[in-house]
Amino acid sequence: MSEEKQQPNQLNIEISEEIAEGVYSNLFIITHSHTEFVLDFVNVMPGTPKSKVKSRIILTPQHAKRFMKALAEYIARFESMHGKIQDLEEIQLPLNFGGPAAQA
Repeated sequence: MSEEKQQPNQLNIEISEEIAEGVYSNLFIITHSHTEFVLDFVNVMPGTPKSKVKSRIILTPQHAKRFMKALAEYIARFESMHGKIQDLEEIQLPLNFGGPAAQA
């Protein structure tokens, strides 16, 4: 009997090369209706006045709650291995975020 046989309830998930590359985001916006949560991920570049949504994920309220719980669990695991993640409010960032200083 082969051990490589797939279990009846096992899900086989594939990922394309394009999706596997991922999308960098340093800002997210969450909106919701009574039936769904919409997560928009944005990459804001210093010195640029305009940014575009790079990825949008739409979740049912039940999946949004599962996502929240899973993310909290993985953050706790990460912090137990690497130390506390500082919240941005705890870090004093310069107003120019590393880009050229504003001039009047």
